[in-house]
Amino acid sequence: MSTDSPLLPPRNKAGKRISIALAVAVHLLLAGFLFYGVRWQTKATDVVEVELVRATPEPVAAPAAVPPAPTVEPPPEPKPQPEPAKPPSKPDIAIKEKEKPKPPPKPQPKPEPKAEPKPRVDPFQEQLKRETEQLTQRKQADSAAQEYAKTQTAQASAARNKAMADYLGRIRGKIRGNIVVPPEIKGNPEAVFEVTQLPSGEIVTVRLKRSSGHAALDAAIERAILKSNPLPKPQPADLFERSLELRFRPLDD
Repeated sequence: MSTDSPLLPPRNKAGKRISIALAVAVHLLLAGFLFYGVRWQTKATDVVEVELVRATPEPVAAPAAVPPAPTVEPPPEPKPQPEPAKPPSKPDIAIKEKEKPKPPPKPQPKPEPKAEPKPRVDPFQEQLKRETEQLTQRKQADSAAQEYAKTQTAQASAARNKAMADYLGRIRGKIRGNIVVPPEIKGNPEAVFEVTQLPSGEIVTVRLKRSSGHAALDAAIERAILKSNPLPKPQPADLFERSLELRFRPLDD
């Protein structure tokens, strides 16, 4: 049965080719749709509808029906999940606790100076040095003591001389009050007498040591000394002298 059946229309080769081309085109479109549909886009892909058209020039045997391409819906676009709320950041540890002022740096202790080794001391030289210092101190002390003694002696001598001058002045004053100067005496001649006395002031002897050149004046002075018996006592008593040298001038006060 190689001959065509008289009941079937003759085969149309051109329509077959068109059908194959359409099928290939549909599959290409489907593949492209799937490729772009899986991409995450905010805009949904438009649905492509394909209509198969049969060739109409001549009636041909109906080829096997090609099922329509299934409509592929794009997967639902995932909703953007809200980002989790970030916990409020702490204000940098309260701005470093209000930026506390840094304490002043502690003063570093100064390094103690290293003690230098003591030089060796010769015991003999050390002993000699000590003895020399002691001798110098002793000389200084002796010198100071001598100076002090001299000062004390000078002061005592000055005080004694003053007291002695006062004592002799009192004696001469008493004797001068008893002198009767002769009228013929001219000038101011001086007579010196040595008087010996007792501690009580009583006169023992009166001796002329140097005459005034006028016998009348010498006799008047001697009488005045004896009339002044007893003589004033010294103050203090250690100023007493047994022998006194008294000088007199008629015009002296």
